[in-house]
Amino acid sequence: MTTSTLLPNHLGGQWVTGSGAGTPLFDPVLGTELARVSSAGLDLTAGFAFAREQGGAALRALSYGERAALLGAIVKVLQANRDAYYEIATANCGTTTKDSAVDIDGGIFTLGYYARQGEALGSAHALLDGERIRMGKDPVFQTQHILSPTRGVALFINAFNFPSWGLWEKAAPALLSGVPVIVKPATATAWLTQRMVKDVIDAGILPPGALSVVCGSSAGLMDQLQPFDVVSFTGSAETARIIRSHPAVAERSVRCNIEADSLNSALLDPAATPESEAFGLLVSEVVREMTVKSGQKCTAIRRVFVPRALFDAAAQAIGAKLAKTSVGNPRNEAVRMGALVSQEQKASVIEGIARLRLEAEVLFDGGGAALVDADASSACVAPVLLGSREPAKAKLLHAVEVFGPVATLMAYDSIEEAYELIRRGEGSLVCSVYSADPAFIATASLELGSAHGRVHAISPDVAASHSGHGNVMPMSLHGGPGRAGGGEELGGLRALGFYHRRSAVQASSAALDVLAASAVALKL
Repeated sequence: MTTSTLLPNHLGGQWVTGSGAGTPLFDPVLGTELARVSSAGLDLTAGFAFAREQGGAALRALSYGERAALLGAIVKVLQANRDAYYEIATANCGTTTKDSAVDIDGGIFTLGYYARQGEALGSAHALLDGERIRMGKDPVFQTQHILSPTRGVALFINAFNFPSWGLWEKAAPALLSGVPVIVKPATATAWLTQRMVKDVIDAGILPPGALSVVCGSSAGLMDQLQPFDVVSFTGSAETARIIRSHPAVAERSVRCNIEADSLNSALLDPAATPESEAFGLLVSEVVREMTVKSGQKCTAIRRVFVPRALFDAAAQAIGAKLAKTSVGNPRNEAVRMGALVSQEQKASVIEGIARLRLEAEVLFDGGGAALVDADASSACVAPVLLGSREPAKAKLLHAVEVFGPVATLMAYDSIEEAYELIRRGEGSLVCSVYSADPAFIATASLELGSAHGRVHAISPDVAASHSGHGNVMPMSLHGGPGRAGGGEELGGLRALGFYHRRSAVQASSAALDVLAASAVALKL
């Protein structure tokens, strides 16, 4: 692409290029300009109305099974174009092939999962929620709760770190529900999202208006939302506050799902020893979470809690593995960790490390090693392991998330103290527990479940089969309470709930029999 290329938006059932010079997208390793994006001049009101009225009506006319077939067709299109997506991810996201797969193949896998789940819902057009309940002594009059697709649009305002998965993990349950999608990708990495949408639109799989993409500024998007629309946001807590206070949410009661900051934790069983398998599993997982996608995952481990007696051993073991991580240009096969997505993100990570160092010591800094096929002008940042022997006295360590290859090792004296310190994160997406003791895992899960959207327990018996602390699987819940945003995504068919409206139908048993013929029970 040349510097003059503006990626077109798809809105109102047509491709339209924004006005003006646009915002440039860069290769974070080479610094070269790749393309530009602009949403200036778009008729957002007409575009949202077209999606809501044309796309929504066409999708709702189909059954869940028919919409599931559309998802399956999208999967085939995306699989056929995987090579192009990998090239874009390398150029625009700075990721290695392995890290690009987390995003690209992860998104395709999630689509496939919901295609299979939706197929099982068959010819139904609504969902039955629970059993019928008598309203009185005479069984002729009863109530049945149902879930009907909302008659609005789903606006996705997505983050920069997962331009593929971030789109499809939201779009799959939305489209399966019969709700049209308008996605606004983060500007820095918008190219991959735009290209995937373009391939799907060009294939003619979805009804016009069912899938739209707006690249560039998000100005005016929230203003278009009406009461039956929904908005899903992934990003910073600061932007989340702006969205929550917008009149669309605060006054028009637009349903809102937020995934924000998260200081995810890893907890080692106090009974572990340096020779135990649980100890080795923690070390390996911490290193993986620090380096996959250069630590730019909302689920990455940020705080690592180990018994005080194992602090030094853990620091040495993690540092030794990090020292083997080559950083640089992802086009070089010797590179194991690529770049951050932009110079702005690099500056943010460096600033964040400086803040954390006010309360922590540096246990390992990979910055001394030479970058591979890259120089200091790139957006590459080597992994840094910090440490605190007195985390109970810290404040910043439990409040500041550095969105990069950075984690802090923390010592605890009792398991009760560890639980309390983990909860200081004020709500996170995931906590992983490392132990060979099923009883300890069960107790820890109950202690920490209310503060996390997911508890991922890694024991020796699942060492070769667990999905990973940071991998978000479509059959499990993704989201978290408190500072993590309070939202919920995925979780199997639970995800459909966000795009449906629950109502109670109070009627005769005969009428409810007719209703049930066009619906299917939602089995979670």
